[in-house]
Amino acid sequence: MKELKLLRRVLRRPRRYGRARRGAPRLRRLAPAAWLAAPLLAALLLPLAVVPLRGGQQPVPVPEPQATAAPAPADPAAAEQPQPDVTVYLSQSGQIETLPLEDYVSGVLAAEMPADFELEALKAQAVAARTFIVRRLLAGDHSGVPVPEADVSDTVSHQAYVSKAVLERDWAAGSKSAGLAKLRRAVLETRGTVMTYKGQPITASFFASSGGYTENSEDYWTVEVPYLRSVASPWEQQITPNLAVTYTFTNTELRSKLGLDDQDIPAAAGKASQIASSSSGLPAVVLSLTAGHRIGEISIGGKVFTGREVREKLGLRSSQFTWKRQGGKVLITTYGNGHGVGMSQWGANGMAKQGSTATQILKHYYSGVSFTKVSTLLKK
Repeated sequence: MKELKLLRRVLRRPRRYGRARRGAPRLRRLAPAAWLAAPLLAALLLPLAVVPLRGGQQPVPVPEPQATAAPAPADPAAAEQPQPDVTVYLSQSGQIETLPLEDYVSGVLAAEMPADFELEALKAQAVAARTFIVRRLLAGDHSGVPVPEADVSDTVSHQAYVSKAVLERDWAAGSKSAGLAKLRRAVLETRGTVMTYKGQPITASFFASSGGYTENSEDYWTVEVPYLRSVASPWEQQITPNLAVTYTFTNTELRSKLGLDDQDIPAAAGKASQIASSSSGLPAVVLSLTAGHRIGEISIGGKVFTGREVREKLGLRSSQFTWKRQGGKVLITTYGNGHGVGMSQWGANGMAKQGSTATQILKHYYSGVSFTKVSTLLKK
């Protein structure tokens, strides 16, 4: 019986091994086809994943794009949603220019932020500019425009704007073409994105630079807005040109601009801290500071002014200032540039230089905001 079992095992082996050998040639025949197909597959896939280097080096993977103010639509058709037109009153010619929303944002970006700023700062500015105009469009707001046919003017009373004709003539066809391409990239990479608070576009105010902090909205405009809160903004301190600027006024100029009487401006008395030491005999006393470290109220010659009033009456860059008398004149030194509410543009650039994304920049300067597509708002 043992011999019979052994014989059966020997007889079975060739059949089992034969099946394996018959299958092996098929694998070898398929292998060349797979290798031939591999270059074709690679040719189709590599442009999506890698950028070849010169000199025969191995390709380097393309880095994933940094997060912008909102993710790009997964559906390419979503990026081509119809966009509203914007009508702009051109203050110098008195004409009205009508153009698509994204082209308008490009014109604002060219006017409001230097093209050599970091891309993420430009993207943050593009979202802020788009949000500003979309809010006006949805509300039907034509305030501050000289003619009712226009949605907005091209001045800083709304948003500064470079017309399409000027962009084509002075930018696209000249030495600024690279800068224009960068601006348009910032607009494209944030296409259709706006900031919202409780589902509505925000008042996306911005300004040039701060002296270290932004301002609460009510400290400059009297209206408290929940997303326009004072935040630290130290990033511009080392990179902003002319961060501190000094103005010189004669007594006569100062009296005239502030509406004081003809007498020499006396030093105001009181318990409030003076801007400079009392021994210098300076005429101004600070009554309060804002959350943004700007002048809240100041007494000059016995008359009380807000920091904003002094800034506007004297044409100062900022309501954060110091004041001193020197040789019969008054020297006022300001810090930063602008009203101080919302996003600091130089601060945004400083954040971008340190690696912050547009999303991070915007969320820092606008408290508690979300991001929404214009197409979503238009459907409401």
